[in-house]
Amino acid sequence: MIAKYLFDRIMAFVGLVVLSPILFVVWILIRIKMPDGPAVFTQKRVGKGGKLFTMYKFRSMSAHHSGSTVSVAGESRITPLGAKLRRYKLDELPELWNVFIGDMSFVGPRPDVPGYADKLEGDDRRVLQLRPGITGPASLKYRDEEVLLAAQANPQEFNDKVIYPDKVRINLYYLDHYSFVADIKMIIATVLGKRIEYNNEII
Repeated sequence: MIAKYLFDRIMAFVGLVVLSPILFVVWILIRIKMPDGPAVFTQKRVGKGGKLFTMYKFRSMSAHHSGSTVSVAGESRITPLGAKLRRYKLDELPELWNVFIGDMSFVGPRPDVPGYADKLEGDDRRVLQLRPGITGPASLKYRDEEVLLAAQANPQEFNDKVIYPDKVRINLYYLDHYSFVADIKMIIATVLGKRIEYNNEII
């Protein structure tokens, strides 16, 4: 995966430079519209090998809230500006820094909070061989995850029993059938909001 490693570092640097005006504007908007806390949200996530790292995102929720680790569309803790940032994935732009310093990759499993990936057992633990990604096959399949969860009577249970096991399945396939070309296709699909065929399913 040498090509993947070099691509991640080079393109993350380019992205940070090219997108710096957008990063600055979003930072200013958050400071104006959501002055109750920092513009950048940091949280410990599980990385490659189960090692914890600090992930950076633009804050999309009120600074003082308590709630589930599962986000549901329309919930009150997500601010109006935050909803727009999440809709267009602008809240994830600071993760380019995580890619640049090697904590994350452009493509891979989404980084979990402790209690998910680090608790996997048996063959499923092979997912931890992967560096977490900004996007990936599971992320593409469940790009409307918050809307799907909002339609459930018990979003947390549905996530834990249906969505998360399926994500593990998809990510194990990605690990065993890695392709740099597939990575590029998934990045393009993410940017353009398109769906692609992957492992005989549309994601």
